[in-house]
Amino acid sequence: MNMFLATAAGVGHDVPSWVTGFYLIVLILMVFCLAFEEKIHAKKSLIVGTFAGFCLVTETIIGYFTDRAHPMLPFGNITLPNGHEIGLPIYVPAIDWSVITIILGASLFVEVTSRSGIFTWLAIKLTKQSGGDPWRLLMFYGALTVIFSAVLNNVTAMIIVGSLTTVSLSKLDRRDLLLGFLLTEGLLTNIGGLLTLISSVPNIIVGQAAGIGFMPFFIKAVPFVIVATLVTLLQARFTFGVKGLTTEREKKSAADLVAGFDESESVPSRYFFWSSVLLLMGFIICLAGQSALPWDLDELGMGFVALFFAGLALWFYKHDVDTFYKAVDWDLLGFFASLFVVIYVMEQAEVLAIIGKGLQEMLTLPPQAAQASLLISAAAASSVTDNIPLAAVLAKILASNPIVVGPEGSNPDSPFWWCVIFGANLGGNITPIGSASTVVAMTIIHKNNLSLTFVGFVKVAAAFAVVQILLAIGYVWLTSYLL
Repeated sequence: MNMFLATAAGVGHDVPSWVTGFYLIVLILMVFCLAFEEKIHAKKSLIVGTFAGFCLVTETIIGYFTDRAHPMLPFGNITLPNGHEIGLPIYVPAIDWSVITIILGASLFVEVTSRSGIFTWLAIKLTKQSGGDPWRLLMFYGALTVIFSAVLNNVTAMIIVGSLTTVSLSKLDRRDLLLGFLLTEGLLTNIGGLLTLISSVPNIIVGQAAGIGFMPFFIKAVPFVIVATLVTLLQARFTFGVKGLTTEREKKSAADLVAGFDESESVPSRYFFWSSVLLLMGFIICLAGQSALPWDLDELGMGFVALFFAGLALWFYKHDVDTFYKAVDWDLLGFFASLFVVIYVMEQAEVLAIIGKGLQEMLTLPPQAAQASLLISAAAASSVTDNIPLAAVLAKILASNPIVVGPEGSNPDSPFWWCVIFGANLGGNITPIGSASTVVAMTIIHKNNLSLTFVGFVKVAAAFAVVQILLAIGYVWLTSYLL
């Protein structure tokens, strides 16, 4: 990298307007390609990786032919605490490795512990507790979806709960409710994705940029998630006509059917099961108290905590760890690494500065109008394209905005961070391509030969999304007022 990296090196420079315009077009093209990922038939890591390579090559060529000073060489120097310097390609330090390690460690940990049957055991246990009552079953499965989305990823949560829903309603002879259940669960995955700092990728990106800790994030998110979940379930009850059992005969018949479910079938080893329970509790406790770890261990970061517990869990399969490495979503990690490189180039080309100026105008509105505008804009954008690059770009811009970070340059309590978090997550409920979990929900719906088109999804889901977004706006207003 050369002239555009002068900003990072603290050297002022003027970027020609045509260069900024050129890379703005490149950014728009990348977002457009991600929006039509399925039409292109290419993985997102390949799409963004290609754009990252293109940005690096063109930036270098432009710098060469403009005959400008090159304050940053193709290799940057990283100074270690002991004073040693390591020469690295500039695209290596451009990547936010804290985000990469959190995703890698958490995904490995969940992949291993899920083999213990802990999540399926919980799902079947709740099904039996419902007694086969459709309304109670919807509440239990809704709560389970939110919890699974918080500790697993949204896609895994939707697959587990969606599969159990299909089996349960088939045994209860209530397939007429299957479409409503699956659609509701798909919407709730994005609400559950708001519960913790590691529940969704936008949370991790924005949380890292804002400096929000695991426990402060959880405390702030819990009230909204509870209210939004209850409202969504009530809305689903009336929208899809989910009613509870009334007669004793109906209750006994349904209870007899679910009594045949055996939660122990999903547990291969009681030792592994209880060990996974303890590991999961330790994992959550260490993440929650990461900032209070003794002996300066807090400086290792949440990424280290995730990788450490993943390593402990892998000891249960010490001879087969390669099978879990294969299960890691390398496409997502490659996508992230490439995305950070693209964003870094966009920052140096002053594309983010241009977007930031537009955002600055929005933030200068009266506080409540500014917060509502940002949240709605983020939700609208994430409904038609990947919310990960959206969150990454907005987080980068907000991190340098004085209205957001304040005079001290750091303000994790700013409501604008939460506008992006709520908008990026809830916007995925507007369309079936707004999030990976709603795509999975549509796949399960079509696999069960249920009729639901793209437009049909929007007609039903948009009403839920509007209510959720309005609740989020009200919650941001309330919490900012209390601050």
